[in-house]
Amino acid sequence: MRRVLYELKEFFRKGDLVLLLLCLITSGFGMLIIASATNHTGSTRYLVVQGAAIALGVLVYAVFSCIDADFFAEHRIALVVFNTIFLGLLVTPFGTDNNTGNRSWLAFPFLPMDIQPAEFCKITYVLIMASVMASHQNKLSSPRSVFHMLFHLGLVAGVNFWASSDFGVTMIFLVIFVIMAFSGGVKMFWFLIGGSGVAVALPFLWTYFFSDGQKNRILVLFDPSIDPLGLKERWHAVRSLLSLNAGGLTGQGLFNGNRTQTGALFAQHTDFIFSSIGEELGYLGCMLVIVLMALIILRCIYVGTKSPDYMRRMICFGVAGAMVFQVISNIGMCIGMTPVVGLTLPFISYGGSSLLSLYAMMGLVSGVFARPAPRSHELYIRAPYMEV
Repeated sequence: MRRVLYELKEFFRKGDLVLLLLCLITSGFGMLIIASATNHTGSTRYLVVQGAAIALGVLVYAVFSCIDADFFAEHRIALVVFNTIFLGLLVTPFGTDNNTGNRSWLAFPFLPMDIQPAEFCKITYVLIMASVMASHQNKLSSPRSVFHMLFHLGLVAGVNFWASSDFGVTMIFLVIFVIMAFSGGVKMFWFLIGGSGVAVALPFLWTYFFSDGQKNRILVLFDPSIDPLGLKERWHAVRSLLSLNAGGLTGQGLFNGNRTQTGALFAQHTDFIFSSIGEELGYLGCMLVIVLMALIILRCIYVGTKSPDYMRRMICFGVAGAMVFQVISNIGMCIGMTPVVGLTLPFISYGGSSLLSLYAMMGLVSGVFARPAPRSHELYIRAPYMEV
């Protein structure tokens, strides 16, 4: 604790202020869009919650930036237990679907907002993966190493899917695993084996694990005969594309979108906020969002490549990978290219738990920026990474 307090004092000198500035600019832009997207409600509650989440997020960013990565590695078992318990709470009376059909949120009566456990567990999963990979870095492609990594993937993804039935959020853990394993140096033949295994298991998973609604969300991308009138599975995608196309190059103007200002677009301040941006700020506004996201992702990768420490490098790549998947999934569903899943647009969409988790993840990258390698005197006294 004393060390963390000392590091907090040094935050503005050592922390990654460039990354923080990018996050704040993107969050500020998101606040502006949320103000427009919720204008029809006549309530400022969304702005108050989002503003409070940003302020708290900056504090979380600073705190995570001041915690050494080796601390997380030394407490990997605690992180695994945390993930299992936190996700398991979804099957208790605190679990709720938030009118989405997936039991992915926790509603505690003493908190002003619902919490999505997976948002926080993806942070701890990145840390767990980085620690596991560091403990095997000299023999990363050995069967023991690969199965050790697969064990942790299966545990967190399995518990999340069992407790929430949210396939989209569960996919985040799989993508983080693939990106970190690939960038970490796992040999290609393991990916070929894994891909073959998925191909063999897919018919079984499709039959027994996917609901009819989940199947149709995927099939509708390839089969035009499914809901041709756009009244069921295509409903959200059709409305989203109408808003995007209505904006043209420069948009109809902030607080002037025909559909946005009447609340005609589903989840226009959360999942489909990209469509609101397209309607009111046009394709240029959409490009601005993509550029901001790209800058944040590239900054994470840049910090990782500058670190000589393997585990710290993997943390940065894992954070960047999670961001890439979430951005592609959210924008993809808004333009009808990927299934409609409950994934928000990072730093832009309304959502307190999503925003806090994002600032925490960026704080991890800032921590790598501040301490790109273990302190020299600890190289000789710290315990080796655990094999658990």
